[in-house]
Order: sequence, then structure tokens, then C-alpha cells
Amino acid sequence: MTSEQSKRPLARLVPGGARAARGKLRRRLSAAVRLIAALTLVGGLYSAYAPGVGRAEEATPALSEQAKRGKELYQTSCITCHGTNAQGVQDRGPSLIGVGSAAVEFQVNTGRMPLARQEAQAERKAPALSPAQAADLGAYIQELGGGPQLPSASSLDADVKKAQTDPKTLAHGGELYRVNCSSCHAFSTGGGALSSGKFAPTLEHSTNRDIYAAMLTGPQNMPVFGNNQLSPDDKAAIIAYVQTLNKNSSTSPGGWSLGRYGPVPEGLVIFLVGIAALVFATLWIAGKS
Repeated sequence: MTSEQSKRPLARLVPGGARAARGKLRRRLSAAVRLIAALTLVGGLYSAYAPGVGRAEEATPALSEQAKRGKELYQTSCITCHGTNAQGVQDRGPSLIGVGSAAVEFQVNTGRMPLARQEAQAERKAPALSPAQAADLGAYIQELGGGPQLPSASSLDADVKKAQTDPKTLAHGGELYRVNCSSCHAFSTGGGALSSGKFAPTLEHSTNRDIYAAMLTGPQNMPVFGNNQLSPDDKAAIIAYVQTLNKNSSTSPGGWSLGRYGPVPEGLVIFLVGIAALVFATLWIAGKS
């Protein structure tokens, strides 16, 4: 066999191997192209039939300027206990979704929040934020999850002032207070003890908005008095009665006030002091005669 004859089989093998390699490469490229086309088709169909998913961020309404300021305050003062999205943190703070701006303004303006430590009950103290900052924070929570809102300060003060000048409305407010509030806050609004180290606070230093917000949101152990239980006019009448008591707390038209704790201690004092004095007076008169 000559050298030319020995090279022919090799010449036939080499081109065939190259063709096989090129065919294998084409098949891989074709499979990759088909896979990319299929994924593109599925993604396009998904975007077409589920547009809300792709545009979830765009569909989220933008925060107002007041709520943006409130968000900044939230991230510096509240996020540790209430979570990044106000969803609450276990054993630290409850969720704020749905509590509304009324609850936020009440807790912040009365100094109960931010809470320094976990206690049986948060007590009133000097507020850490101004009323304007509390309103900003409340606006952020309101836009985040909705909930009860307070009326404007001017309209509420006007309603309370009007109720204070009307004797019938003021008497109605007193009746509502005695039925719904006096069992915990006492007849004189001085507050009282509850179970497990809790208590109903005094209303002596409460503003009109504090009392309205407390009735509307039911903080801590207090029940919620929504507008279906007590109308806004009823709430204004109760506030007018409470503020009238607070205004006249230094005077006692009926004589000795005995701390304004209500008829039970007054009756007890009358029995122990008054009846005993009458008995001794009777015996003294009988002895003299």
C-alpha cells in the first residue's frame, strides 16, 4: 500500500468527525433557542393575563407629604417594637394596621408611647413628640392601614363649647358619663383601681381630643365606644360634662366633697360620722334632762 492509499481512510474520517461535532453543536444551540423562546412566550402570557402582579409597586398609592414625614418618625421611634410595616413584633408591640390616626395621636400626645418598658399599664407622662409630629405619625399609620380618625380640633372644641352652654345637653352628658364611665373613672373623674395592677386613669388633665380619642379607640382596658354606641354628639356631651367637673374641681357646691369619690364613701361617712354624732347628741340631751 502506498502512502497516498494509507492517507485516504484518514481523510474520510476527519471530515465526518467534524460534521458530527458541528451537528451536535447545532442541536444544542437549537435546543437553547427553543427554551429561550418558550420562556419568553410564557413570561409574556403571564404578564398579559396577570398585570396586577407585574405592576404591584406602581399600583401602591404614593404617601402624602404629611405621611412621608410620619414615616420618617416611625422609622426612628416606633419600628423596633411595631415592625418595619407596622405589623407588630411579638412580645414587643402590637400591630398598628387598622388602628387609625386616632389611636396614634392619643398614645403619643398623652406620652404613653413610645413606651420605655413593658408594664401592666402605660401611664400618662410628658409626650416625647409634639402634637404636629403626632399628627404626622398618625397620618402615616392611617394611610398604611386605615382606621378611626378624629374630627378637626376646631370643630370638636366648638361642639364641646356648645354643649357646655346648653343645660339639657350638659345634663345628658352627665347621665351618659354615669352610665358608661363612672364605674371605672369614678363619679368625680378621679379614676380608680382595676385588676392585675391596672387602673382607670384620672381625667383631670385630659383634653377634648384625648377623651374623644379614648372613647373612639378604647386604649388598654377601656372598651371601644364607636359612633354606633355613642354618637359624636353624645361624645361631645360627655366631654363637656367631664370638662365642667374638672373646671369646678376646686369648688364644692354641696359642702365637703370628700374627694369626690361618689355616693358610696359619702354614704359611709354619713353613717359613721353623722349617725354616730346624732346618737351621742341624743344621749347627751337625755342625760341633761
